[in-house]
Amino acid sequence: MGRSRQLGMFMMALSALQMLIVLVGAMRRSYLVIALPVITAVGVVSALTFWVGWTMANTEPDLAELESQDAVPSLV
Repeated sequence: MGRSRQLGMFMMALSALQMLIVLVGAMRRSYLVIALPVITAVGVVSALTFWVGWTMANTEPDLAELESQDAVPSLV
């Protein structure tokens, strides 16, 4: 079995276990088992959004944009 297949099987087993834990927790009315994954998901999305914003704010402009801004406008 290849490495990617092993990783796929591990991910499927982990997700099935997670879903089982969530279902058992919901049946026992332990809403912390639902709140923790939601908080984690919001944290991950916020971190990714911050990272994309940081990258966009700190990226140097393209040379083509600089050349077009420095060019003298022609009379058409």
